[in-house]
Amino acid sequence: MDAVQSGQLTSKQVLAKHGKSFYWASFFLGKKLADRAARLYEFCRFVDDIADGDLPHRHETLEDISQSLIHHQVSAATEVQAFLQLAKDIDIPINAATELLDGMLLDQQPTAVKDEAELLRYCHAVAGTVGLMMCRVLDCQHARADQFAIDLGIAMQLTNIARDVLEDAKMGRRYIPADWANYTAEDIAQAQTQCRDPVAMATERLLNLAEKYYTSALLGIQLLPFRSRFSITVALRIYRQIGIVLRRRHYAWWKGRAMVCKTEKIIISLYSLFDLRLKKVPPHPSDLHVALKGLAGIDGK
Repeated sequence: MDAVQSGQLTSKQVLAKHGKSFYWASFFLGKKLADRAARLYEFCRFVDDIADGDLPHRHETLEDISQSLIHHQVSAATEVQAFLQLAKDIDIPINAATELLDGMLLDQQPTAVKDEAELLRYCHAVAGTVGLMMCRVLDCQHARADQFAIDLGIAMQLTNIARDVLEDAKMGRRYIPADWANYTAEDIAQAQTQCRDPVAMATERLLNLAEKYYTSALLGIQLLPFRSRFSITVALRIYRQIGIVLRRRHYAWWKGRAMVCKTEKIIISLYSLFDLRLKKVPPHPSDLHVALKGLAGIDGK
């Protein structure tokens, strides 16, 4: 990913430039909540750009940011200071932010995920934690909402991984579990013919797993304040659409990123109005979090 010149852009400009699906959804939040969401996104983008960039001492920089968060230390990075202020203002759990940094630190070494449990724990670190923080951004008062918010983050990250199989492999990262398709990142980066179909089948499996988490998250959206429900539903359905586009392409991961066009976004946004109908929220399906024991937002932690 290209580094963001965050010091030259406002939070909303960072969101508009690098988070198009989220920026679209933010229009339905209202000014106050949209501003908070943009500030959270700016911090997440800032650390993501460090993790994926080519600057020296990336590992040490991420470690320093993590320590700044833990100890509420003054940081040279304005994005970190702004996040600490946001966290203080709306009671964002710092352990969620530090686990996000832990996930970024994992990406500083060649990545070769072993199994589904490791995949899910990684998805929680880099995205489930963001769902947890978003609950505070949106002024959600239901403690139960945390579990469903984590599910939305995990679903989106699984979609990201399915979309970016080739790009990640070129960076030495293979998030597809070895027991699904045991090819090296180098094999996948070269898009060798022999690995195309097995990796495509694994990509389908990623999206099928994501569906379980999207289904849960869509139920939990009812626990959000009414003003936020439509925006988050739009974000969910647009991100889910990436997987649908991939399915249309028969999981041809070697052909580059799947994108959702503006026309589809408009149609999905209109369709999302039907999700505003009141429904009873069932208990959270506990089997979705078996692999996540001990992590932020799981079991009340």
